[in-house]
Amino acid sequence: MEGDIGQLGQYIGVGLAALGSGLAALGVGNVAGNFLAGALRNPAAAGEQTATLFIGIAFAEALGIFSFLVALLLMFAV
Repeated sequence: MEGDIGQLGQYIGVGLAALGSGLAALGVGNVAGNFLAGALRNPAAAGEQTATLFIGIAFAEALGIFSFLVALLLMFAV
């Protein structure tokens, strides 16, 4: 009985950690959408901010990858 409860807790933890991957996708969409809104307001400054766009996307994606790795560690932990 205790093993079943422990496995249930493990799967709940994996599900919560996997939420981070989905939320990272929302973060990337937010970064790209705000960049597009700013670029449409001021097209002359859009070229200078492209590097900032890619840095923001990279940070958001890195958080998603980290949460995915945590989910895998929780799933296959002993």
